[in-house]
Amino acid sequence: MIPSPVLVVTAVPAEADALRPLLDPALVVVEAVGVGPAAAAAGTARLLARRDHRAVISVGIAGGFPGRADVGGTVLTTRTIAADLGAESPDGFLPIEELGFGGSVLEADPVLIAALRAALPQAVAGDVLTLSTVTGTAETTARLAARFPRAVAEAMEGYGVAIAAAGAAVPFAELRTISNPIGPRDRGAWRLADAFAALRAAAPALQRLP
Repeated sequence: MIPSPVLVVTAVPAEADALRPLLDPALVVVEAVGVGPAAAAAGTARLLARRDHRAVISVGIAGGFPGRADVGGTVLTTRTIAADLGAESPDGFLPIEELGFGGSVLEADPVLIAALRAALPQAVAGDVLTLSTVTGTAETTARLAARFPRAVAEAMEGYGVAIAAAGAAVPFAELRTISNPIGPRDRGAWRLADAFAALRAAAPALQRLP
């Protein structure tokens, strides 16, 4: 009996198009669901409702924390964190846990992460932050790095994908390749070609997941 496929969710079509030609659609289904946690959650939930999948992987390009993840490298999430889900206060940011309204942290499936780490030994594992607003200043970079000492990257969809996966009781993981260091916004310094090359190089690992 053929197992149900892995669902790979990307934000934009360019990420999905980079992966599809390298993957057997009977084993891995790749879909772009939109940018941001809300679009990611809604799109992933819709796809999971239509068909059984044995795992969900959030995949795409991300910014890397300097000194923790190199541009052109690959990162794997151990935890996905909604880093801006909470409230401001005179004493600083209050995560949603301190407000008593739920949680901002979801663990990646350890079996999936172990398989990805075995297939991608050069990948860096750590927390991946989900933000609705991409970091663009040195001040915000320093604040996030201090709040999340295990964070290796930030993106905009992982937590949304993870919420949908949790709701459907499907194992979740996140894989990102790094196009730029997190910090002051400088599109001219982004190395998208390197990030897409790393994304394509990681594709075979997605096809060998348990």
